Amino acid sequence: MLDIPYRIVIPTAKVWFKAMDLRFQMSGYEHIPKKGGALLAVNHISYVDFILAGFAAEQQKRLTRFMAKREMFDTPGLGTFMRSLHHIRVDRGEGLESYHEAVRYLRDGEIVGIFPEATISRSFQIKELKTGAVRIAAEAGVPLIPVVLWGTQRLKTKDHERDFSRHKTIAITTGAPLHPTGENAAKETAELKAVMEQMLDATIRNYPADEQPPGSWWLPASYGGGAPTPERAKELDAQELAARAAARRAKAEAKRK
Repeated sequence: MLDIPYRIVIPTAKVWFKAMDLRFQMSGYEHIPKKGGALLAVNHISYVDFILAGFAAEQQKRLTRFMAKREMFDTPGLGTFMRSLHHIRVDRGEGLESYHEAVRYLRDGEIVGIFPEATISRSFQIKELKTGAVRIAAEAGVPLIPVVLWGTQRLKTKDHERDFSRHKTIAITTGAPLHPTGENAAKETAELKAVMEQMLDATIRNYPADEQPPGSWWLPASYGGGAPTPERAKELDAQELAARAAARRAKAEAKRK
């Protein structure tokens, strides 16, 4: 693939990282192969995760093609940008096309990134995972590599004002590759979730304590933080979905009139 836009984006992002004095706490990126296909399964806690998650593969001189929701591709300007980087458009209602495209990319030797939680976790803990990551990796015959981000939620996430002030630590933990067969996708997905939970726990505990004091809104409730519990987060997600559905109905009704 021609990746001229990507070759511009990466140095630009690094300038932004430096300007913000982002302090990266990285480990395990050597698990990402320097050649050949691999699927990165990344936790989702921020609107900027796809920018930071690709930084792990970049340490191995690899580019990541992220699977991203259709709405991003349908947004004027942003959609053109996403397509120029060869990211993969995901239509949640009809995901078969994106599934096959991801498999093709992987078989062609690309690194593909997927957020198996599908949506941002308001609790900042690992939500229930969709089975797509396991099924895609198994069909493509490539390793499934868990990646955990921490600190990105402090920049821009749901229910909070963005904060691009300087001097924040961004932790990126890459785990050992898994090799799903797809024979029992639910079981293998549960195993992936358990691994990501362990990685997240270790990442939170290794994060600079002075940057996440007890009560911090970006710290999970189970760690003494102010984030919603997973149960409360699930309620908030349901309310958001209901509000979106109501807005769509209102818009459709307005068009009919």
